[in-house]
Amino acid sequence: MQKVVCPGSFDPVTNGHIDVFKRASDISNEVVVAVLVNHTKAGLFTIEERVELIRESCKHLPKVTVETFDGLLVDFCRDRGVTAIVKGLRAVSDFDYELQMSQMNYQLGPVETLFVATNPLYSFLSSSLVREVARHGGDISTSVPKPVAQALKAKYQK
Repeated sequence: MQKVVCPGSFDPVTNGHIDVFKRASDISNEVVVAVLVNHTKAGLFTIEERVELIRESCKHLPKVTVETFDGLLVDFCRDRGVTAIVKGLRAVSDFDYELQMSQMNYQLGPVETLFVATNPLYSFLSSSLVREVARHGGDISTSVPKPVAQALKAKYQK
C-alpha cells in the first residue's frame, strides 16, 4: 500500500492513536497524520501544539509525517496522492459513525477507508477522557506519550 492518512483532531494524541499510526505504518509506505483545523471549536491545544506533540510522539515511526487540513478529507487525499484513510475503531458506536463517513468519502473521492480494531489496551481511551482526568490531576502516564503528559500538566497548572 502506498500512502495512507490517519485524520483527526488529536486534542491531545493518545497512546491509542499512536498504536493506530504504528499499525498503519506496518502496512503502508507512508502515513500522513492529518490534524483537522476546526474553526468552530476551540481546543485545549492549538493546532501548532498538536502537530508538534504528534511529531515528538512519533519520532520512533520514520514513515509517519504530520500535516494539517481544513476542508474535505477527500480533497486532502487527492491533493497528496493518498490511497486510503485508516481509522481506529474502539466500539460499535464508532463503527456506526465511521461507516457513514467512509461511504460519503468514497462517493466524493473515491478513497478507500480501512478500519483497524483498537488494541484492547487502549479501547477505553479518548482524548476527552484524557483531558478530564488530567484536568483533575489524575495519572495519565499510561494513556499518552510522555511529551503529551508533560504538556497536559503544564496546561492545567496555569
